[in-house]
Order: sequence, then C-alpha cells, then structure tokens
Amino acid sequence: MIKHQKPKVFYDVFDRKGPGQKTTHYCPGCGHGTVHKLLAEAICDLNIEDQVVFCNPVGCSVFLYYYFKTGNIQCPHGRAPAIGSAIKRTLEDSIVISYQGDGDLGGIGAAEIVHAANRGEHMAVIFVNNAIYGMTGGQMAPTTLLGQKTTTTPLGRNKDRDGYPMRIAEIIDTMEAPVFIERVSVGSPKSVMKARAAIRKALQNQKEKKGFSFVEILAPCPINWKLSPTDARK
Repeated sequence: MIKHQKPKVFYDVFDRKGPGQKTTHYCPGCGHGTVHKLLAEAICDLNIEDQVVFCNPVGCSVFLYYYFKTGNIQCPHGRAPAIGSAIKRTLEDSIVISYQGDGDLGGIGAAEIVHAANRGEHMAVIFVNNAIYGMTGGQMAPTTLLGQKTTTTPLGRNKDRDGYPMRIAEIIDTMEAPVFIERVSVGSPKSVMKARAAIRKALQNQKEKKGFSFVEILAPCPINWKLSPTDARK
C-alpha cells in the first residue's frame, strides 16, 4: 500500500529547467516548495483539481504553472486579487486561489488585496511572507522586520527612515467580510501541520462557497537572508 507519493495534481515532470526535471526551481530551504506540496495535497484530497484556477504572481513563485495541473493565469504584479475577482464572478463554480508573496501582495498589490477582502470576494489567498524581495535580489519588502538587513537596508530596517513592517493579516482582520484569516509558518514540522490545516480550511471554504479566506504563511528565504536552510528554518 502506497502511503506517500507525489500528488496527482502535480505534473509528472517539471519542464521549467528542461525536459525530464523532477525538482522545482526553488532554492534549497525555500518555503515555497513546502507550501506547494501542502496545496497540492489539499486540492487532491478535496477532489477540486478540475475547478481550481491559480492566479500566479510576479515573484519567486511566478512559475507555479509549471507544477500544478490546474487552471492558471499569470497576473501582472500585484493584480492577482483583481483578476481572481473577475474569474470567480465569471465562472461561479471555479475555486480561485490567489498565490502571492509579500512584495507582490503587500507592496504593489496592497490596494487590490484590501479591496478584494473588503468586498468579500469568493477566493482563497495564500500569502507567502518571507519578509524580503526574493527574486529581484533581496531588497526590503513591506514586511521586512525592524533591524533586518537587506540590500536596500544594509544597516537594518529603521522605523524613522523606512517605516514599520506591515502586518497584513491584522489589516485584513479589520474588515467585516472575510470569513477566515490565519497566520501560520513552515519553520518546523509542527508548524507545517498547522499550515496544512489552515490551507485545507481555506480551500474547503471555497468549495462550500463561504467567501474570502486569507492564509499568511511565514516562510524562510535562506539565500537572501544569508543563512543555511537549517538556520533559516529556526
């Protein structure tokens, strides 16, 4: 009896790096790979692969469509919630997943996510927050922590110069329409299991057409944090 295998919603091979590749393009220790696996398992277990439409962002997960055998739309930077709103209103039985990073959602797409949440759009937003711009060289993001060093804050983020980190889940929580908001992480096996439950809850809400669900996932970025994968997880 097979207990562990690649979820069937993943392609058999990932052609992002050439024919026959079995691994993703993500760096060692990156949180995106873990989140992808949790999403794939949930989609298969809920039997919704034929309904899912991913809204792919600009950022490290820009190539998500190489991995998931579902509907996929590549969105301009930050605009996934707006495009997801249009998809859901056009295809009522679709299950829309807006998959975004902190620069995409909290930076250029801040207006889109706020208004989509306020309207209570029927979508699941998976917000992968590694507190840095990962794909473009490690610049400060809206969620970069105070004191955290990046290529644009080499001495650490300073509140007087750079402002405070944005707390996206708390911002969304001020609104009346969202039906589910949770912050989790993929830093340890225990936290991964909590993230697994939160993702499943968000997708179950879409299957039951309950409304806007928002899952913020704290994820490591070892390369730009200049840490080993093990230390980044800690």
